[in-house]
Amino acid sequence: MEALLGLFLGAIVTYWVMRYVKLQKTKDQTQAQSTILMKKIRKVWKLITVEGEFAEIYHYENTKERFMSMVSSKKKAVLLINAKAYVGFDLSRIKMEAITEKKTIKLTDFPDPEVLSLETDLRYYDKKEGLFNKFDSSDLTEVNTKAKDHVLEKIPESGLLDTARSEALEAVLLVQNIVETIGWSLDYQDLLLAKSNKGELPGETKKLTS
Repeated sequence: MEALLGLFLGAIVTYWVMRYVKLQKTKDQTQAQSTILMKKIRKVWKLITVEGEFAEIYHYENTKERFMSMVSSKKKAVLLINAKAYVGFDLSRIKMEAITEKKTIKLTDFPDPEVLSLETDLRYYDKKEGLFNKFDSSDLTEVNTKAKDHVLEKIPESGLLDTARSEALEAVLLVQNIVETIGWSLDYQDLLLAKSNKGELPGETKKLTS
């Protein structure tokens, strides 16, 4: 009788030990899976949603004075800037939280749109130098940099950032597709509510609930 009781108790203990080990293994696998998944999302890095073309005229002028400011020498250039700006989202900056027991990735913050790349083609017109004020390689580098900055300053008023912001949900849906490839789900309800409370992206909230 004692032997049977011992076997019975041993079987119960063995069952619960095996169950605990299995649960721990599943939990470890799930946590590893969530870590891999979030790394996979961040590997997408930058997502371009909008591109815009610019044609700008930039005027550069520099004056140097010599001989106790009695003589001045001026150099100037006019540049035609043809540029293409790519605007989108840096997905590596997404803030995410893994809820392993629900196999859910929760988005708690989404980056604002930004200029991801700017391609420029600069052409010089009406380039003139002064007697004591010549263009050298450092001057040309400075002019090129200022010309690009000139285009960057024009981007916010062009509406490109607003257009990219209106495409934010498309970027979120891309993340959702990545998450669903391994059987997880994406929770971005708080993200949309936060945007809605700020008066941004009302179309996305409507699209979600439709």
